[in-house]
Amino acid sequence: MAASSAPSPLYPVYQGMWGFPPVVLTVIFAAYVLALLAALLVVGSLSDHLGRRPVLLAALALEAIAMLVFIGAGSAWALILARLLQGIATGAAIGTLGAYLIDLEQAVRPGLGTVFNGAGPGVGLALGAVGSSLLVAAAPGSIQLVYIVLGVLLVLQLIATALGPETTSREPGALGSLMPRVRFPRATRRSALWLLPAAVATWSLGGLILSLGPSLVRSLAGPHAVVLTGLVVAALTGTGGAVTLMLGSARPTTVLALGMGTLVAGVGGTIVALALRSAGLYFGATVLAGVGFGAGFLAVLRMLIPQAAPHERAGLLSAIYVVSYLANSVPAVAAGALAQGIGLTATAIGYSGMVIALALFVLTGSVIRSRTARSAPSVHRARQLSREG
Repeated sequence: MAASSAPSPLYPVYQGMWGFPPVVLTVIFAAYVLALLAALLVVGSLSDHLGRRPVLLAALALEAIAMLVFIGAGSAWALILARLLQGIATGAAIGTLGAYLIDLEQAVRPGLGTVFNGAGPGVGLALGAVGSSLLVAAAPGSIQLVYIVLGVLLVLQLIATALGPETTSREPGALGSLMPRVRFPRATRRSALWLLPAAVATWSLGGLILSLGPSLVRSLAGPHAVVLTGLVVAALTGTGGAVTLMLGSARPTTVLALGMGTLVAGVGGTIVALALRSAGLYFGATVLAGVGFGAGFLAVLRMLIPQAAPHERAGLLSAIYVVSYLANSVPAVAAGALAQGIGLTATAIGYSGMVIALALFVLTGSVIRSRTARSAPSVHRARQLSREG
């Protein structure tokens, strides 16, 4: 995940070097997400049949190759190729790694794997964005250094995975699992209908920050704010990851309410900041939105994953990430195209309004379900008393 966010703060630098329009930024971003979605659809549940380690090893090797392409990049086309390779690798790894963590949690503490699944993407995205922006600020002519460091870390992760344990046995149906599909286990489907909009709200905001966030910061703070472009990604994703770790033992319904409430407040604050042209207020509001980003997605995982059987975990996680990354990419690409016509700030404000509407929908659904759950025992008791009378 750190590798996937590392290029984001560098997009304005590449744009200055090669002179491509803003819509190309979102195309580069979308190339990654669309490749990731394709991999999730095709190999998302493969590790349920072949085992966790073989799929992870292949994904890590491909991610390392993507770093080599970044190092040799000389045009926007090379960036698109690197992001395509990276998307395939991340899509193959993310559901598998999530299921691997849950498999391993029984040896430590039940529920810990789910917390790491919620925190991992946010922490990784923050580290990658901040790390790459700091490296480029310290050595402006050494963009390749970012990818060299990440490549070394990926090789070390590959070695560690090769030496680690296998947690699942081989199951028949590996070829059949390659048929592209999004499948939620039957037991999760009713809950998924009203919980998935929370994932859409959080990840669509992440798409805005990762694709156009650096350009928004430069428009507010000036063209030389290289470090700030990485910090705005960390303000959302890093805060989200930290909050996820802190909320690991809280009730899922409480986490969901906190997540959607702070998402509404934080995104509303970014709208005010953009209208006032205040970089400081924008960062503060993005940190608040980051609380909602982390808590909202954690609530989705904690409510859905326990409803799936062990052999359904990788497939369920992949399905959740398919929905999340569609929300992460499609609106962001549309925003990039729209920004050329109506402007970056106006587009970001309209986009933020969409996120607020989704969060309010989930909050309303949560309140209704909570009231229904509280009234159900009373209704049941009244019927019982009536029968006894």
